[in-house]
Formats: sequence, C-alpha cells, structure tokens
Amino acid sequence: MDVAALCRDLVRIRSENPPGDTRDAAEYIGAVLAGIGIRSAVVSRDGRRCNLITRHENPSLLLCGHIDVVPAIPEGWRHPPFEGVEEGGYIWGRGSSDMKGGCAALLAALGKVVDAGAEPRAEVVFVCDEETGTGHGIEYLLAKDVLRPCDTLIAEPTPPLSPCIGQKGLARISFTFHGEPGHSSLYPAVGRSAIMEAHNLISFLQEIHEREYRVSREMEGMIARSSLVLEDLFGIQGLNHILRRVMFNPGVIRGGEKANIVAEHCDLDLDLRIPWGCSAGEIVSEIASRVPSAGMKVTAVSDPSCTSPSSAIVQRLCGAIRRVYAGDPVPIFQWAASDARHLRKAGFPAVEYGPGEVTTIHGIDERVSICSLQCAEEIYQDVILSYC
Repeated sequence: MDVAALCRDLVRIRSENPPGDTRDAAEYIGAVLAGIGIRSAVVSRDGRRCNLITRHENPSLLLCGHIDVVPAIPEGWRHPPFEGVEEGGYIWGRGSSDMKGGCAALLAALGKVVDAGAEPRAEVVFVCDEETGTGHGIEYLLAKDVLRPCDTLIAEPTPPLSPCIGQKGLARISFTFHGEPGHSSLYPAVGRSAIMEAHNLISFLQEIHEREYRVSREMEGMIARSSLVLEDLFGIQGLNHILRRVMFNPGVIRGGEKANIVAEHCDLDLDLRIPWGCSAGEIVSEIASRVPSAGMKVTAVSDPSCTSPSSAIVQRLCGAIRRVYAGDPVPIFQWAASDARHLRKAGFPAVEYGPGEVTTIHGIDERVSICSLQCAEEIYQDVILSYC
C-alpha cells in the first residue's frame, strides 16, 4: 500500500465534525483492512458517527487514530481543502496532518507487517469524535468495555523526534450571569451588569494564570525540555510558562440587550488548560466559589496526565524513531489535550507520535509531508513488529 495515496484518499472523504458523519471514512478503512486480511467492525451510538475496530484474542498493543476532522472554509487555501492535492512533496488538505496522515501511516504499516508474514498482536481503533468530544468516540468505546488495556500508540501529529507522553489537563465551563437592568447613564449606581460579572471572573482567571505550581524534579526537567521543543516548533521565545500555568480562553461571550441598558444577561464559554502540580477539580471548585450566583455547567474536565518515559511503549517507540531518523528522541509533554487522557485514566499506557506539520493543524493550508508519512510508516512497522 502506498501511504501517500492512502492519505490522499482519506482527505478526500468528508468527515468534518460537526456534524461528525464518519460512515464513508470507516467504510474505506474497513475495505483497506479487509484487503490485508484483517477483519473489522463498526461500533456506533447513532449509526452515523462510526468507530471502526479490529479484535485480537490476546492483544499486546492498541493502535489508535481519529477519522473526524475540524471544518474548513475554502477561502484562502492554496488548494481546496478536501481535494487531497499532492504538490511540492506534501499532501494538502483538511485532516492531512490531524490526523488522516497518521491513520494512513498506521494502515500502510499494518500492510507491511502482514506482507512480511507476521501476525500483528494489535487491536486497531479509528474513532469518530476526537475533535468535539461529545461521547461518541473513545469515551463510548471505553464505557462499553470494547477495548482492553494494553500499551497504546496514538498516531497524532508530533515533531519528528518528539513523541508526546503527557498532556495538560482540561476544563470547559459554560456560565450564565444574571444582572439587574437599569439606565446606562446611572450605572453603576443603579443596576448590576451581567457583562461586568463575567468581566470580573475573567480578571480573577488572570490571577490564576499568574500562579506557578510545584512539581517533582523529574517533572520539572520534562517541562523544561518540552518548552524548548515548543519554542523551536513555533519560533517563539519565552513559552516556558505555557506548560507551567493555567492557560485560559474566554472563547465565546454573548450578552446585553442594548448599549444604553445595563446588561441583564451574559453567557460565557470558557476553556482552561491545567498544568501539572494542581488538579482540574481544584481549579473548577475555586472558580465556582468565586461566582456563586452564576449558572455554571462543566462540560469537560480532566487532570494532567503522562506515561512514564521508562515504559515499554515509550522505549520501543523511541528506539524506532532513533533507527529511522538517526537522531536522539526527546519525549515531550503537550500543551493541548487528546484522547490519550481518556485512555490513561482507563489504564492504558498511551503515547502519541505521528506525521504532520504541527503548526498547520486546524488552520489554512494544513498539509503533511510525504517524507514524514513514509518515516512514520516505517516507525509504526518497527513498533508493531516489536509486539508480535
């Protein structure tokens, strides 16, 4: 199987989330797996958002990818985002890096292992709902006890020498603030502004952001090394605080009725990323105590997590990276979240590694280099064989 062709085909299969319809992508991957003698099955809550899984009676490895992608507006792209154009050594398009390129490399690697006469002692899962996390993907499979805990490789895009062994925690909260309307010319003597209530919370979150938390010496070293990789990746100096502090984004705010009326209503949707040294629950509780009169709905919460650098999956993956790239791997912590948090919580030692141009994911002109696809295929093949 040609990994670039697989990636092109997958990019051309629409699977934006929302709405999250992955039937065609799951059908395509199922046919590819059938072509190399691996049976698969669709598992779905609603018949539309489809996960694809394979089974093994005694698995030692779980290979994981997601087939949903974020939406793309065609304006501004060098090539239409769902045409999977190959140009200049890259496959261009939405999902090429995040993460249909990784899915293609997993499929190609499995094909190579089978062609070599080996039987992969691996289960494979392609999930439908990583990008929105509405409970139809990996969380659903874990709740149904479909997956059995074992070493796990997730094909998310990473820097070529830096497998990701940990992610910050996450909290997503929606607030509803209620004020008392009045004439704007008399505010704040008259009335209470729901928008200012939201503003006061944002100011408090800035205070939380300024804190740094104590961690072990080993963890401190990992954070420092990860920060250097992050700075090099994005070409921005001084990013050390991103992994050490609570990062927050008041992503959506809606409020007020008219400029000359003190706002009676305000909604705020908040995204927080939680560092090591504190818990997401503690931060959420502290925020709740600050706004006792506001309506508050926590839609997602998870603590920071990591897999030991000395674990078998990390060591075997690093060995494969070293052989393919002839360089020393530097495992890192990630600033964002992924399905790894759910798997680690369920007892899966999980690590992320995959092809992609990390700085283009979710953006215009997302792309993946064919060279990185081929290298990932070789690395995955090496890891799969080490578990046979």
